Amino acid sequence: MDEKQAANKDTLHGARIEDYVLIGDCETGALVSRAGSIDWLCLPTFSSAACFAALLGTADHGYWQIAPVGQITETRRRYVGPTMVLETTYVTPAGEVRLIDFMPQGSEHTHLIRMIEGVRGTVDLRADLALRFDYGRTVPWVTRENEELHAVAGPDMVVVRSSHAQGGSIPMSGEGLKTVSEFPVSEGEVHSFVLSYSSSLNPVPKPFDVQECLDTTKQFWTEWMERCTYQGIYAVSVKRSLMTLKAMTYQPSGGIVAAVTSSLPEEIGGVRNWDYRYCWLRDTSFTLLVLMQAGYREEAIAWRRWLLRAIAGDPAQIQTIYGICGERQMLEWNAEWLPGYENSKPVRIGNAAVDQFQLDVFGEVSAALARTPQAEDDIRVSATALQAALINHLCDVWQEPDEGIWEVRGPRRHFTHSKVMAWVAVDRAIQHYEQYDGDGDIERWKQAREEIRTQVLEQGFDKELNSFVQSYGSKELDASCLRIVLVGFLPADDPRIRGTVEAIERELVHEGFVARYKTESATDGLPGSEGAFLACSFWMVTNLWLIGRKDDATAMYERLLGYLNDVGLISEEYDVKAQRMVGNFPQALTHIALVHAAFALSGQWTPQIARGVKT
Repeated sequence: MDEKQAANKDTLHGARIEDYVLIGDCETGALVSRAGSIDWLCLPTFSSAACFAALLGTADHGYWQIAPVGQITETRRRYVGPTMVLETTYVTPAGEVRLIDFMPQGSEHTHLIRMIEGVRGTVDLRADLALRFDYGRTVPWVTRENEELHAVAGPDMVVVRSSHAQGGSIPMSGEGLKTVSEFPVSEGEVHSFVLSYSSSLNPVPKPFDVQECLDTTKQFWTEWMERCTYQGIYAVSVKRSLMTLKAMTYQPSGGIVAAVTSSLPEEIGGVRNWDYRYCWLRDTSFTLLVLMQAGYREEAIAWRRWLLRAIAGDPAQIQTIYGICGERQMLEWNAEWLPGYENSKPVRIGNAAVDQFQLDVFGEVSAALARTPQAEDDIRVSATALQAALINHLCDVWQEPDEGIWEVRGPRRHFTHSKVMAWVAVDRAIQHYEQYDGDGDIERWKQAREEIRTQVLEQGFDKELNSFVQSYGSKELDASCLRIVLVGFLPADDPRIRGTVEAIERELVHEGFVARYKTESATDGLPGSEGAFLACSFWMVTNLWLIGRKDDATAMYERLLGYLNDVGLISEEYDVKAQRMVGNFPQALTHIALVHAAFALSGQWTPQIARGVKT
């Protein structure tokens, strides 16, 4: 590696997680750094192999940067209105340019478009493109055909086209296993690059009008956001979170990924690095309930169809995680050639939690099925019959220990939250019994509901601590118990709810952030520690509001909003000591909890609504 490449490696990919911005087409997503570098992109879907993997390695593992040459005196960026179109403005001593990045929806092929607009003066720019398929491992064979670049490796093909403001294309040349371009941009000029993906077995994707594509993309997102029914003072953050959740939805199937990234560490340099580019039933159910609350019926119907395909015919075979199209297998393995984000290894692909038993999933799925609208062409078995089958199976297994909401890799336990969610599953089923096509043993369900409730209150609550605890017989606290009031298991004025909130405030809150649990207890079977889990902090906000501490809830919520990055995105966790985001990004569960808290603080949600009780 020469000196220029070494410097490039050090300066290009040292971005903090919060310095990235998501663009996407509802089939995959790319992360763009403040330096104008796309360091993560999986093609053609969220869970495909990455062709830009510098996020988890170095420049040698693939990236695409477009930025001014020389000194940059100011960098500003924003999403253009209510869209997923990113605009980054660079100010230099010679002038000002605007970089516009977006991915159009609904195309036959996946396209990533980068437009450069001259705002003032004349600025020299450089584009560096290093394609590396298979998560940075494979250098493609690159050829030039009619001013196009064709990069091929096995089944993958990427075509790169450019357009110069004066006509023709921008010159591109090879340099050190990458493609580079240097060109000036003057005021009023618009240049563009288009990266298109297709199978190498198919014809080359055809060119198209870039400006027309930009206009269509803006229209798509603007019209989608016009359907939002949220009314409150937190509209800016709520709407951006909803758009982010939409962008993380795989449009062809309706499945929603937990994040667009893999192995961003929960502790810098640690081993708690997981692949989140799949569909967790829990996260998906949370998302759909929030989208329904915000007025997005079509997404709810699409999710119901996805769920019916994924679960198939046997409730006993229900999984926690599925692929974006409902795939059941996702073998976990390590990409040994990648050093990891800031040397956080291993880099995991796939997720072994697919084989875990997580009892709480039944509650989330049952609640979501009870609330989401019935699709006109539900697949063969109606969703109501599926729900009844799930509950009948749950009555057989609810007394078993499980790995719980946090997917511990230690011994199974009787987690309090898991049992509460088993109660939720049965409770929602009973309330909607008349919709179940006559399936299910209603008397058995009522008996199970009462047995679960009695057991949780007797074994999940510690009188000495005056709090619900992580698992039966434990003295450990767990922030998942903040969900007990959110799902309507106990009313907000029950002293056990206030006791739990106050205990978690004493033991799990550090500098205003809520930890999931104390990792030093080794409950999760993993070494090291992690950041504060941001969704739990938003759950605390809603709890504070419900128990009447409204000023505390508002203050905490508004402080948490201050940790969103400059375009309104947030990750899974926050490292309080280092004061930076950690974990996969952007994180669906965090954005869901943010939106949910906003509905509560705005008076548009109560636990009675969660139970389907009209008020």
